[in-house]
Formats: sequence, C-alpha cells, structure tokens
Amino acid sequence: MSEDRLFRTDAVVIKRADSGEADRLLTLYTPHMGKIRAVAKGARKTTSRLGGHVELFTLTRLMIAKGRNLDYVTQAETVRSFIEIRDDLDLVIVASYVAELVDQFTENRIENQALYALLLSTFQNLPQAADTDLLLRHFELHLLSLIGYQPELHHCLSCRRELEPVTNAFSAAAGGVLCPQCAGSQMVRREVSVEMVKCLRFLQSNDYPQASRLRLRPELHWELETVLGETLRYLLERELRSAAFLHTLRGGRRQLAGGRPVSRQPVA
Repeated sequence: MSEDRLFRTDAVVIKRADSGEADRLLTLYTPHMGKIRAVAKGARKTTSRLGGHVELFTLTRLMIAKGRNLDYVTQAETVRSFIEIRDDLDLVIVASYVAELVDQFTENRIENQALYALLLSTFQNLPQAADTDLLLRHFELHLLSLIGYQPELHHCLSCRRELEPVTNAFSAAAGGVLCPQCAGSQMVRREVSVEMVKCLRFLQSNDYPQASRLRLRPELHWELETVLGETLRYLLERELRSAAFLHTLRGGRRQLAGGRPVSRQPVA
C-alpha cells in the first residue's frame, strides 16, 4: 500500500455500528479533518487488536488507509478510554446526546479544531461535573457558535437596539432575542427572563471551568433547556433520538426530587 494512502490521526469515536460478520463501522471526529467514517475490520472478534481501542467515546490514535468508498483503520492505540463514562448509564446517555449533536450538525471532512476541542473537553469534564445539565447547556451554546448559529443575546434582532433588562422574547427561527416592541413580528417566540438572558451571555463568553461556578435555580435550568432545545430542534428539523432518552432520565430524577431538577453528584 502506497504511503500517500495512509494517514495518522487522533480521533474521538462518536458513533459505531456493526458491519458484516465481525467489522465495526465507525464515525470519528478528528482535529484536522473533522468528521470521517472508517471501517475497523474484524474489530468485533475477541482476538482483534483493534476492538478495545475503538470503543464508543474513546479518544484513540489511528492509522487509517484511504479507500475508494470508505477508509479503513489499520492500527489503533487508546489515548484515553473514558471508561468512567461507559461504566455509568447516566453518563452514557449524556455523552450519546453530545456525540449525536456533533454527528448531526457536521458534514464529512470539514475541519473544525475548536469543535474537536469542545467535544474532547466536554467528555473530560463530564465524569466530574456536579451539574451535568449546566455542562450540556454550555456545550449546546458553544456548539451553535462554532457551526455558525450563535444566538444574538445583546441586541434586538429586529430593531438592533441594545436589549433592556426586561422580559424579552426568544425566537429560535430568528436566532436570538427580540425586544418587547418587536416580539410581535415573530409568530413563534417564547418570553424569557432577564436572569435567563444573563445566564446565556455568561455561558457564551466563558469556558466551562468558569461556567461551572454557576448555581442555578431549577426554574432557570428548565428555561435554559427549553430555549436551547427549541433552537436545536428548529435547526435540525427533528428531535434527536438520544434527546428522548435524556428527557426520560431527567424526568425520572425530577419525580424522585418531588418535581425539582436534580444535579448529578461527582463520581467518587
């Protein structure tokens, strides 16, 4: 095989599926090529040298051979397994949602190093996150910014005046906040609190270590989840499959807490 057909890359495994009798079809997110798809031949065999290195959510270093229709993994070495995620069902559901968002919002082979860094840092922070809801909102908001859909949070989308600290409206279709005078121009919009807009601004302008210092009331958690969820659904024109599992998980926790959202405690 000629050397120009081989390349090496780090990658996060964001999706996998069985292929043939023993192969794995992988969706990978890489720092310099964005999303790529490759086959790990024989990875499901117990004797495979690849199998343990291409598990879901794993950060792995790969040697890949370019194929006519699909690429093929020829070597793999685990950089970080994120076993703490895969051993916790709650974290698996959260990580699956993050991975599915990246998969659905990206095209093949379009480099986005900042998105790769966001994905990797989110997986790194997930096992220790005291509030996984807040981590998800931070991820969703920065994902939107990195793919060109950053919500406008400082000026009215219609009249362009600076937003006043009053009850404004958010429109997923318009892509941000409208002042009370202009809100009527959008048929579908949601009133949003001053506190919620301030929180979105803070999340948008800070990295996760800074954002993780926030302590939010349950009602504000719900407002953030609703607004960003509506935006993501509008852009995708559908609900993510993993989002349904995530909502079921969150709903069960709220019932246990008497209707209040519950933050996940750090892993010991």
